Amino acid sequence: IIPFAGDADVSIIQSSIQWKDFLNRESSGIAFEALPFDHPLYIMYSSGTTGLPKSIVHSAGGTLIQHLKELQLHTDLTEDDNIFYFTTCGWMMWNWLVSSLSVGASIVLFDGSPFYPDGSILLKMAKELGITIFGTSAKYISSLEAFEVNPNEISSFPKLRTILSTGSPLVEENFDYIYKHWKKDVQLASISGGTDIISCFVLGNPILPVRRGEIQCRGLGMKVEAYNQFGKSAINLKGELVCSQAFPSMPIYFWNDVNGSKYHSAYFNTYSNIWHHGDYLEINDCGGVKIYGRSDTTLNPGGVRIGTAEIYQTVERFSEVEDSLVIGQPWKNDERIILFLKIKDQSTLSIELIRQIKKSIRESCSPRHVPAKLIAVKDIPYTINGKKVEMAVKQIIQNKNVINKDSLVNPNSLGFYKHIMELEK
Repeated sequence: IIPFAGDADVSIIQSSIQWKDFLNRESSGIAFEALPFDHPLYIMYSSGTTGLPKSIVHSAGGTLIQHLKELQLHTDLTEDDNIFYFTTCGWMMWNWLVSSLSVGASIVLFDGSPFYPDGSILLKMAKELGITIFGTSAKYISSLEAFEVNPNEISSFPKLRTILSTGSPLVEENFDYIYKHWKKDVQLASISGGTDIISCFVLGNPILPVRRGEIQCRGLGMKVEAYNQFGKSAINLKGELVCSQAFPSMPIYFWNDVNGSKYHSAYFNTYSNIWHHGDYLEINDCGGVKIYGRSDTTLNPGGVRIGTAEIYQTVERFSEVEDSLVIGQPWKNDERIILFLKIKDQSTLSIELIRQIKKSIRESCSPRHVPAKLIAVKDIPYTINGKKVEMAVKQIIQNKNVINKDSLVNPNSLGFYKHIMELEK
């Protein structure tokens, strides 16, 4: 037990030992038992905000070999590095971070708010500890910019060489902010994968250029493709993220899924014997990747598929907007786009601001992207891992239940959407 400041006496907890006592214990050695490659290591749970959480069992061998590849080859992690990732213990990035110990690197752990007492707390920690690889989320980077925190005013971060970001797509402006206000000679590596594979499909590469708004490459040994509407691999076109060949960190099974039907239904129902992940992406002819959001929240007005990230990228350019969330709503035998906006303090969602946002979306994207309605809300729901919960909002405005609200960092925010569409018709 490592006590928190101000905690009561923890010695009353049975079968426990104080950290200081553990360090002072003499050990006669640790017994290591040889186990098979596919021996269960972790049970990971999906967020479960729109259905029952999946209980995903990952193997020791598959997890370790995948993590070593990503840490040593894609991240260039060595035993001389101090690596940090701002994550909860319930997010797969915690497991990914822990695997850094197998490389011999030192890991940095942080417990608390990244903006308490102010937005510089993690940056000052990175300066003090000489962190070489700093892991965070797109939401954190956007928040730093929104709060006008300039890391380069805190330190030059001479040891920092890589900034990792996951949880949601990095927009072009995030890249601009990092290189203008944090550090010019740093590798900004956007990465994307999931709890389902306890690793990444697409991520960084220390020997490739960083291109504004792109993920650098697909993971080594990962046959990641974008499938078009005909189930064929496409380049320079948006499509479904599939992994058409097996990979080491595929789950070995779901807990209590006796005949494997839940496992098969989760990943292999769409394409026979091909992993369908549920993300919407584009792979360009240089090998770069853009993620446009989840397939199940892809917008479809007039039969044209639109990734939600395309609209977020435009909306985030407006200084009046603190946050946003976009969904599609069935409407008159079609679908209309609804854009919810959290407006910054002392700003209002005026008719003029609505006009400007619509105009910008039309010019930056297309007329099809323009929302039918823009609605001001008090808050945007996020998972504990920093992901916008678009599907939950979509279900709420269709009068469907959302379960496992405990996976949200702000579950009360869902209440804002329960009757809002009735008022906005």
